[in-house]
Amino acid sequence: MAPVLMLWLVMSLSGTWAVDKGNFKTCDQSAFCKRQRALKPGESPYRALLETMELTSTRLTLQLINDNNKVHLLLELYRLQGNITRVKINELKPLKPRYEVPDVLIRDLSLLSQDENGVVLSLGSESQRVIVSARPFRLDIMEGRDVLMSLNSRGLLAFEQLRMRKDTPLFSIHILTQWMISIFVPMKWFVFLSPSAISLDFSLPGVEHVYGIPEHADTLRLKTTDNGDPYRLYNLDVFQYELYNPMALYGAVPVMLAHNAQRTTGIFWLNAAETWVDISSNTAGKVCSSETPQTDVRWISESGIIDVFIMLGPTPKDVFSQYASLTGTQSFPPEAAVGYHQCRWNYNDQEDVTSVDAGFDEHNIPYDYIWLDIEHTDGKRYFTWDPHKFATPKEMLQGLMDKKRKMVAIVDPHIKVDSNYKIHNEIRNRAFYIKNKDGGDYEGWCWPGSAGYPDFTRADMRDWWASMFAYDQYEGSMENLYTWNDMNEPSVFNGPEVTMHKDAVHGAWEHRDVHNLYGFYVQMATAQGLIRRSGGVERPFVLTRAFFAGSQRYGAVWTGDNAAEWDHLKISIPMCLSLGLVGISFCGADVGGFFKSPSTELLVRWYQTGAYQPFFRAHAHLDTPRREPWLFGPENTALIREAVRQRYTLLPYWYQQFYHSHRTGQPIMRPLWVEYPQDPATFALDDEFLIGKMAQDDKHFTFRLFSSYPLLLIWSVLSSFQIPVFQRGGSIIPRKSRVRRSSTCMMQDPYTLYVALNPQRTAEGELYIDDGHTFNYEKKEFIHRKLFFANNMLSSEFAYPFFFLSSRLSLCFADGQESQLEFDFDASMSVLTLRKPSMNAGLDWNVMLQ
Repeated sequence: MAPVLMLWLVMSLSGTWAVDKGNFKTCDQSAFCKRQRALKPGESPYRALLETMELTSTRLTLQLINDNNKVHLLLELYRLQGNITRVKINELKPLKPRYEVPDVLIRDLSLLSQDENGVVLSLGSESQRVIVSARPFRLDIMEGRDVLMSLNSRGLLAFEQLRMRKDTPLFSIHILTQWMISIFVPMKWFVFLSPSAISLDFSLPGVEHVYGIPEHADTLRLKTTDNGDPYRLYNLDVFQYELYNPMALYGAVPVMLAHNAQRTTGIFWLNAAETWVDISSNTAGKVCSSETPQTDVRWISESGIIDVFIMLGPTPKDVFSQYASLTGTQSFPPEAAVGYHQCRWNYNDQEDVTSVDAGFDEHNIPYDYIWLDIEHTDGKRYFTWDPHKFATPKEMLQGLMDKKRKMVAIVDPHIKVDSNYKIHNEIRNRAFYIKNKDGGDYEGWCWPGSAGYPDFTRADMRDWWASMFAYDQYEGSMENLYTWNDMNEPSVFNGPEVTMHKDAVHGAWEHRDVHNLYGFYVQMATAQGLIRRSGGVERPFVLTRAFFAGSQRYGAVWTGDNAAEWDHLKISIPMCLSLGLVGISFCGADVGGFFKSPSTELLVRWYQTGAYQPFFRAHAHLDTPRREPWLFGPENTALIREAVRQRYTLLPYWYQQFYHSHRTGQPIMRPLWVEYPQDPATFALDDEFLIGKMAQDDKHFTFRLFSSYPLLLIWSVLSSFQIPVFQRGGSIIPRKSRVRRSSTCMMQDPYTLYVALNPQRTAEGELYIDDGHTFNYEKKEFIHRKLFFANNMLSSEFAYPFFFLSSRLSLCFADGQESQLEFDFDASMSVLTLRKPSMNAGLDWNVMLQ
């Protein structure tokens, strides 16, 4: 088993941080949400026409009829490899095609054949079935006699069909004329279509805990929404966002996990339009209840079709694998990207960059990337440099490269409307801008002033964008320059809700259909550009603020413009845990808080927390005082230094976790219930978490054996600035004890293996090594060794029961060579530490106790 880190965070809470809610809609202010939510349980008019059912080797289809208006829907049900069921519902004969999300699913999905007739469909085992009820329409997924999940059990299915508006002059025109209009006047076609919202409810018997649907600044366990707004999924630039609120933030992943002690399941609602999610529970707020728990979830989207993937687990890891099979796994970053990142808006000029870089060396604090925000450009023209402040960018980048360090520069998707700007001219000349409803280029207001927005939904636009990262196109760039995509919700300062008008046009589709995909496509195109510039050799690093399902394939995410408040530090944990549950493992929060100025205690605590989150970056607003790690006195500098150095000591372990996440889809930072799925005490915990599968220690902390979670141990460290992190017995964790100025400088340094024994006095772990930056690992150019400690032996091959009785260790190689090893053994904690074994990690070897 791979080891893991477990971190507890205990802190005082103070202060408030409010958003201008008047800028953003509630459900009552969103016409389609209010309309759909007004439908009461049991009012859905749909029934199944069982006589229309057809069963083929790939799918089951049947028609549903709306008894009110006689409109027919087509239901398609697919049973996919890996215990996944796909359900699609669309109009049988829509007036025009409805939007179906492309590019998110990673491949054509494998289907299993179905061999049952009638209304009961086998799901691949004798115990799993789908039962379709006709009146009212209901679909039950069964295991034995137990209902795992029901669709439309509350009768909330709604499907507003496309039709001509009665208030338009063309309402009475013959359908042929409508068809001709759609060909010759495609930009006007949308004007004559009615609302097309959709809604469907899901019932989860036996479930009290549901998770996911990020991004929200809220607890890990999702709350019921009966007495307030539903959770909203609509990518928005929310200034000074509020905590513990279901309002939308920067990203949207329409995936929910449901868990109880017997089973974990998942729902993936594949729709890129504005979406609201209602949650209710029959046991919410009841201390004691004799009712069987049940959670009901209702999804409401503004447009598109119902396309839902039901992931049936049964374990948390099964659900992660099932979702990864649909949308892909976390991209495998360069090892340096797993190190520490130093950023603010903005480092002033090249001299400032050089000074900050030197400060890290002077204070013996490692880092890998220094970042530049929008002020580094020539008047907010991306792919350029300020000719005065950054006159010789290659000289600056070369200076960093000489120290084996790197830089990230921001490239936002809003393009300054300027006839002297090459990027703008090319996009305009190629007709790559998003259009307004009248057919002209859509323009909005953002950092550069008047800006156009490239249509990243177009593959040819993305291909062109990727070409702009070539070294001969992006002047001043070098191989150690990487990219940050911000403002890609997209942010439009003078647009509704600080984003794009919904009637803007992407080819055949309105922006309302594709909105939540925009940031996904921006990061996709940018990552492709960084790969292409190296001829496909180097792994990219791209950070994005906006995201969707599948964004994990293209890089990292952060939690946006947080504040220097204790509450924001606390909420960073459930926010990242939620993202990890839906595939996005490479997550972190701005260390110190973006807005406002942290107290010294808060800043130190934030570094100590950030060092144990997958993405570790300090960032600050333009108007905040400087806060480089050495500016708060020697004592605090030492504490921050220690936190950062702990990150670098554990880089082999972190990198190994990213490799696993890339290969399997398992989250890196995970809630305790994932590893203890049958323990209800873990189900709502979100102030402690695991890195990998077990817990990691802190050398300043007093080691104590524990069998479960050492909760009482937390309180003993509150009076000091120590990090409550533990290594679990039974694990072997690789470290690098020689911390240098960057991860690249540590590449050739030796590994130290920390062996912590379990009650059976055995341990296991692994070691993963590759070149740290290329795609050569895909060619099997890596070292991946399983490590075992058993039977008086540390081995990379096998394990036996073992008792530690010896005071001598020998290193034995396959060719018969043998050498003595230095070691320390703490009998009270059953921890063995080997000193400088000097062996090739790629060879077979044993460490024998004598």
